Amino acid sequence: MFRKRIVKPTILTLAIALGFVVQSRSAEAAETEVLTVAGGCFWCVEADFESVRGVKEAVSGFAGGRTKNPTYKQVTGGNTGHYEAVQITFDPSVVSRDTLLDLFFRSIDPTDAGGQFCDRGESYRTAIFAGTAAQKAAAEEAKAEAQAALGTEVVTPILGDAPFYPAESYHQDYYKSSDRLAFSSVGLGVKKSVAYKRYREGCGRDARVKQLWGSDAPFVN
Repeated sequence: MFRKRIVKPTILTLAIALGFVVQSRSAEAAETEVLTVAGGCFWCVEADFESVRGVKEAVSGFAGGRTKNPTYKQVTGGNTGHYEAVQITFDPSVVSRDTLLDLFFRSIDPTDAGGQFCDRGESYRTAIFAGTAAQKAAAEEAKAEAQAALGTEVVTPILGDAPFYPAESYHQDYYKSSDRLAFSSVGLGVKKSVAYKRYREGCGRDARVKQLWGSDAPFVN
């Protein structure tokens, strides 16, 4: 009898505690929104948006194509239809959808239909994948504003919702990784973070964005 009296309250306490955890996680999930964009090299887009207050996570991956669970090699090799994309999870109470869309357009070259900067081909094209009617309306408005600001045609399409496939773990958080590369196009034995900076500069991303957007470019020093 004594054991029964101890066990019952313990089980009840655990059940209550578990209920609070589940409720807390559900509330957190309800407070976030996901926006998927393609802006050329996903390392760069991920790095840019993870610096934005209110963004909880940015994941590099692929979207918009025909191949299920594609590899990086398949996508960059062509014929999958996929874009290099980034899935941004954010807290709308801290940063709005409209703000993120404005930042996105001002961090890319939305006038280029053939790729971005030194990266050419279908996987490096720009796009916004609108998961809801509200996202589509906001994206269309942001696109119109970007076009008016530039005074030239913005070719970045607003596409419908599409499955998102995370890229291999090797590509996640590339811009801040201290892992070293045995060989790369920018040096031998360099850290990924260093290789990323050299690639970004060498590809001319920031130079072109600054040329287009001037002081409105949010991620360019």
